[in-house]
Amino acid sequence: MSANVVVLDYGSGNVRSAVRALERVGASVTLTADPVAALECDGLFVPGVGNFHACMAGLAAAHGPRVIGRRISGGRPVLGVCVGMQVMFDGSAEPSDTPLEGLGEWPGTVERLPADVVPHMGWSDVRAGEGSRLFAGVEHERFYFVHSYAVLRWELNPTGAFARVAPTVTWAHHGADFVAAVENGPLCATQFHPEKSGDAGAHLLENWVRSL
Repeated sequence: MSANVVVLDYGSGNVRSAVRALERVGASVTLTADPVAALECDGLFVPGVGNFHACMAGLAAAHGPRVIGRRISGGRPVLGVCVGMQVMFDGSAEPSDTPLEGLGEWPGTVERLPADVVPHMGWSDVRAGEGSRLFAGVEHERFYFVHSYAVLRWELNPTGAFARVAPTVTWAHHGADFVAAVENGPLCATQFHPEKSGDAGAHLLENWVRSL
């Protein structure tokens, strides 16, 4: 039986490519803003295109923070992509007339990339975190990025007994090193677009779908 995945439809750009990519790797996909469906599915895909604060406003209108928080607290998988990854952090330095805080699942602030050319648009290598399950089989592939802001410092580094459950962090570089992906129990996220990353992106999505 195929995994049931909901692509959260909260007004963040064209998400049809995400639906098609997930269907391509065998998921049964529903595009909806219905919070009940988003809570009950096997996996929740959170897209994100554009301004951080506009995405947070759209998520709030669709009860996204409550749904995402409940899923994570219950150990139910969530995959955030691009700005859908950025909103998992505390906040963003991106300009806005109505700035909003992020979901605060991870500490840190999204910052403008310190590069000569911004946005970072195109294919880039990644340095997959040791033992990554998301990147299994595509550790040395390139993925497609479109962004001007990113997380430049990873601040969640548990020590002692908690070190064994430390998140797996994958990095990329454009002007500076930045967080390209995170795997943290039920919550995974990528700064790049796997649905636009050809066979490598499809393989990564298949890894996620198979884990559901």
